[in-house]
Amino acid sequence: MKAVHVGEYAQVESLELRDVERPHLRTGQILLRVRAVGIGFVDALKVAGRYQTKDSLPFIPGMEIAGVVEEADSEDSGFRRGDRVFGSVTNGALAEFCAADSAKIRVIPSRLSFEQAAAVPVNYLTAAYGLLELADLRCGQNLLVLGAAGGTGVAAIKIGAMQKANVIAGASSELKRAFALNAGADQAIDYTASGWRDELMRVTNGRTIDVIFDAVGGDVSPTAFRTLGWRGKHLVVGFATGSIPSLPLNLALLKGASLVGVDSAQIARREPEVYSRLNDLIIDKLEDGSLGAPPVSSFPLIRFKDAFAEIQTRRARGKVVVTID
Repeated sequence: MKAVHVGEYAQVESLELRDVERPHLRTGQILLRVRAVGIGFVDALKVAGRYQTKDSLPFIPGMEIAGVVEEADSEDSGFRRGDRVFGSVTNGALAEFCAADSAKIRVIPSRLSFEQAAAVPVNYLTAAYGLLELADLRCGQNLLVLGAAGGTGVAAIKIGAMQKANVIAGASSELKRAFALNAGADQAIDYTASGWRDELMRVTNGRTIDVIFDAVGGDVSPTAFRTLGWRGKHLVVGFATGSIPSLPLNLALLKGASLVGVDSAQIARREPEVYSRLNDLIIDKLEDGSLGAPPVSSFPLIRFKDAFAEIQTRRARGKVVVTID
């Protein structure tokens, strides 16, 4: 099969498509014929060996997958050959075939294409875990989404809209702000502008922020934390700026506010019941239309480097997906 091969930790530009052996199934796994793969900033970090955990060499990158069941190891998996499915894997997705643990695979909601389904597993789980499980986002609350035009940011907009919160999208360009508004945000602001807190207060009619979904980091985060009201929650999702911020802890004391880390990669292992419940909720809401489908930018497998470049240069709007025909 064709696959993106990582023989040593390096930049994406040095990777190649290679002919490699199809994966062998272990107990509890199914083999997927891959149709679409969602990729994100974490995938680029893993390729370079710069992520907090390292994949053993050699490996095939890609964690979010959608495709068709080719083979199941037993009837106990609950899947049959030909089922349209999606889910997450540790790695191995950027290939024509991929072995996946059946416990982390679900049937694709009928409203979604393969490309849309590949955009769901990590981003929607991250947004749902942060906003619903950790922040208990409720109707009418003010939600500030920083990095709102990225894949995770758009997922947060969709979850916020589902909860009927007032969603304010923070994005760094006019094009990205328009994209976030089209994705379902109620207002949009430029968090790179001088005095953006004043603009935020204007669009909220002077009300403080209840929940911040922060995928940006850097100098933006401490300023954003200051916009929280009493018992507000600041969700730490990622650091798109490449800079990890520092926060004066007296701000948390004065506001009775919480700084909460959101790491969806650990949920299945540490909180399996929460993982299962949130995934079931996401699928149900996608199926009935109350949770909007993700917008995607698609690249064929032969252009996988262009797909990564879209993310690394922060040009991406919505989720970047690699398709495999």
